[in-house]
Amino acid sequence: MEDVLDLYEEEYDPQYPTVCLDEKPVVLHADVQPPVPVEPGHPERVDYEYERRGTRNLFVVVEPLAGWRHIEVTAQRTMQDYAKVVRWLVDEVYPHAKYIRLVQDNLNTHTPASLYETFPPAEARRLLQRLEFHYTPKHGSWLNMAEIEIAILERNALSRRVESEAVLRRQVAAVWHCLAIHLARCPPQALAALSRQRTRSELTTSGLTLGGSLAQTSEPLC
Repeated sequence: MEDVLDLYEEEYDPQYPTVCLDEKPVVLHADVQPPVPVEPGHPERVDYEYERRGTRNLFVVVEPLAGWRHIEVTAQRTMQDYAKVVRWLVDEVYPHAKYIRLVQDNLNTHTPASLYETFPPAEARRLLQRLEFHYTPKHGSWLNMAEIEIAILERNALSRRVESEAVLRRQVAAVWHCLAIHLARCPPQALAALSRQRTRSELTTSGLTLGGSLAQTSEPLC
């Protein structure tokens, strides 16, 4: 526990970014009967029966001191999925960092072995030389700040039935769009404490990427 807490107390250093990673499985459900919409004096009514349509997995990656987050939607939760997200962080998000301090829980795929199972040994070794793993204690995964982001998603995007991957992506993007709006209303000095020399507009619009592409919408969502 102390290892993770000490890490969080350190000042921001772009050469050694602290990045929190966690995963969230999502079960896709479709309504069999259409919900009855809200009416004066009556809440929305949803039938108990539903149709199960498989699952998806969300990789939630957060750099708390930079105000940056990324969500990768995958069909499965495998060693290969995890390894590809880690390589993306090393090569594309932080190519100039000396190494990434990665905070994660003790899930069985969150190990160096996943990289060796996915890539040739030389490639796995190259990636591991740019990584420093920090594990939350068993039964203490709540220390991972990525779980805060997951809790926001659960309350605002996953509290209703999600029938398809397209709907899942749309609802997640809507939540992060609202978060960006709230960040835009923060005092400049508060944003400065979060940013890594970014402008106000860069911080508030870089928030969410889905599968590597920025999720944007022009509709007012909150």
